[in-house]
Amino acid sequence: MKFGKEFESQMVQEWQKAYMDYNGLKTVLKDILRFKQRNASTPVASTPRRSLKRRMSLYRAFSGLTNRYRNSPRNNDEEVILVDAVQQDGSELGQYQTTFLKPGEIGGEYELLFFRRLDDEFNKVISFYKLKVEEMMEEANELSKQMDALIALRMKVHNPMMKFDKAALEKLTSNSSTRTKSGSLHMNVIQEVEMSGERYMDDEIKETVETSGVQKRGNGRKVVSIQGFRPASLEVLDHVKLNITPETPVSTLKNILNSNVALSFTKKELRKVEERMIKAFTEFYRKLQLLKRYCFVNLMAFSKIMKKYDKIASRKASKTYMEMVENSYLGSSDEVSKLMERVEVNFTERFANGNHRKGLRILRPKTKREKHRITFSAGFFSGCSLALVATIVVLVRARDILRSPGRGRYMENIFPLYTSGLAVLALACVISNLDMDMDPGASIFGALTELVPLGLLTVVILITICPLNIIYRSSRFFLLRCAFRCVCAPLYKVTLPDFFLADQLTSQVPAFRNLQFYVCYYGWGYFRKPSNNRCLESEVSQAFYFAVAIIPYWSRLIQCLRRLVEEKDVKYAFNGLKYFSIVVALVTRTGNELKMGMTTWKIMAAVSSGVATIYATYWDIVIDWGLLRRNSINPWLRDKLLVPNRNVYYVAMVLNVLLRLAWMQSVLGLRETPVLHRQALIAIVACLEIIRRGIWNFFRLENEHLNNVGKYRAFKSVPLPFNYDNDEDRDH
Repeated sequence: MKFGKEFESQMVQEWQKAYMDYNGLKTVLKDILRFKQRNASTPVASTPRRSLKRRMSLYRAFSGLTNRYRNSPRNNDEEVILVDAVQQDGSELGQYQTTFLKPGEIGGEYELLFFRRLDDEFNKVISFYKLKVEEMMEEANELSKQMDALIALRMKVHNPMMKFDKAALEKLTSNSSTRTKSGSLHMNVIQEVEMSGERYMDDEIKETVETSGVQKRGNGRKVVSIQGFRPASLEVLDHVKLNITPETPVSTLKNILNSNVALSFTKKELRKVEERMIKAFTEFYRKLQLLKRYCFVNLMAFSKIMKKYDKIASRKASKTYMEMVENSYLGSSDEVSKLMERVEVNFTERFANGNHRKGLRILRPKTKREKHRITFSAGFFSGCSLALVATIVVLVRARDILRSPGRGRYMENIFPLYTSGLAVLALACVISNLDMDMDPGASIFGALTELVPLGLLTVVILITICPLNIIYRSSRFFLLRCAFRCVCAPLYKVTLPDFFLADQLTSQVPAFRNLQFYVCYYGWGYFRKPSNNRCLESEVSQAFYFAVAIIPYWSRLIQCLRRLVEEKDVKYAFNGLKYFSIVVALVTRTGNELKMGMTTWKIMAAVSSGVATIYATYWDIVIDWGLLRRNSINPWLRDKLLVPNRNVYYVAMVLNVLLRLAWMQSVLGLRETPVLHRQALIAIVACLEIIRRGIWNFFRLENEHLNNVGKYRAFKSVPLPFNYDNDEDRDH
């Protein structure tokens, strides 16, 4: 693999702009190469010069065989560049500037441009690296404060009656120590730490080992005798409060009623704090790993690009430049490596019971192997679904079902029950149901024909809630948790999976209405006499018909209000207003469907649907996708695009507008045609909305990723368990 591709593969995508522009510098080198090729002299003309150079070497001063002349200055003819660190006002980190010593040579302007670009890239990389190291040091200090509180909480939980004062310390020391003949105190508690080498010990541990002494047992393990042990101060617990993120609706309500969450010093509380600290340390260690890799790959990139320059320009500048790079903060700083070692040592000691291998296994979780089983299954079942659709079309055509007397009853009663579920299983049930229902001897099946859709739904529900570790249990339970959080939106902190799933649910309104039809059709016994189905005529059913359509959008509206209160960003108010307009449009449209022929309902449905469609379409394209930027380098798109072909974005915008208009079919009076039944038309519109949502998903996630890249957000935020009093004062 070429280095350019390997360099890109090693990048943290959210930091992409902060890496050295390797391809850009290669482009400048290609310009130098093309210029040299155009102006290359013939071999005949160059031969006398080479021979003259060889003859002149016979008369050059002898430099000696010993090393006393090794550090003598180099010949001025061989000097190509000089690199200086220019200190700027108000900046602790100087800017590096390279002086090209031979700009007057033919093609020197190209080489001068190369070094200017190279300096810009190096200063960019070193500034970003310095900034991230400072952030890591600040986070390390915060974790240290959190560990002080955790250790104090451990002591309090394990011995709740202990107060850290002089008398208690003397009592602790006298009860847990024995006197030797010389009168010195030695703790009875012996801490055994299995160490594979002193490199895993930080300065504090080494100092403890040196002052207290290390004894060796016959098995070779080191036994550290803790002498002069000082317990952590418990006073820190008087200045901290638990940072409890509400995890259930009940805990959220308690947190609202009582904002000051005091420490209860229970083992359950300690266990939760330790779990959060483990997550915080794991994420912090991952940040250090990526930052170290950032440093390494950029050093490699500068080395590679300078070697290419030497080869193309026939110079010897790489040694001089790389000496500067190695002596700079980027090449000489070891803060990240030391911090990683301290994290490993302290994490092993505090959370892995001194087992270094176990500690590293937690800090460095193995990457899950990619499995092609999912891709194969998706393709296989998609193919089966297409085959079954074709079978249904052939079956409908062969039996002339469109002209069958039972067509209306089937479309009203059975067809809605199949619009949700697993595609292959659902389509297979459709075929079996059609075969039984349209068969001249269908009476022998009785109510069994009507129970096929209910059996399908039961299978789907059982698979979803199955507690056994089969059929992707973690994914199923994650879906259920997110769905529950969407239903209880005001009582949970809104995260990306929550509002993303809520957006998907807003496109499934026809499916939710069909679930409501399930309850009516089977719960009230209409499946026994399908010809007497009165589900849509019941007032209770009509009320649920309204409510079921509103719930997904109402949930999304509440999520926007929750984020508005927490983040104080007016953007969420406008987003919530969008969902409110859709709720109004849904109410009026549903009223128009149920009160057919009333002009008032039709006018209200048309106006509200038009406003909601325009508002939602604008929000999709401009806010969610980040497109339609007038001053963008890509006309009416945005500056950064992940899809190379810009026409894809224009087509997506047009499709989004057209598919948004599809949901106005009921307002426009397109309810039924001689070929398509009303339920079939609803199903087609629902499928178009699913297609629109799939397109929206791609460009929404693309825009979210580009926003993270623009703000260099490469890590997830891990809430810390403790809040210090001064932190709260600073926040307010």
